[in-house]
Amino acid sequence: MADEQSTDHTNSTAKSDYWRANIRLLLTLMAIWFAVSFGAGILLRDWLDQFSLGGYPLGFWFAQQGSIYVFIALIFFYNWRIHKIEQRYDLDDDDEGDS
Repeated sequence: MADEQSTDHTNSTAKSDYWRANIRLLLTLMAIWFAVSFGAGILLRDWLDQFSLGGYPLGFWFAQQGSIYVFIALIFFYNWRIHKIEQRYDLDDDDEGDS
């Protein structure tokens, strides 16, 4: 009986730690995306326009293309990182289809 309670408490703690790590990752990636899309595309646009990328002012490029590229890169990074987090908390389901 005590062993079941210990297992339940361990599972509950692992789930809580997993979600804490997941939310921390999401907030970090959303802050990066906000900084790139709003910061570089709007707030720092005038300063960034003194540089060019592909013949276009850098501020304009970030507003039109850069934030989309960063968003796609963040999706791939999130996929890679959440996989590592799931493995750490033994929640990885990659091998479930193999049985």
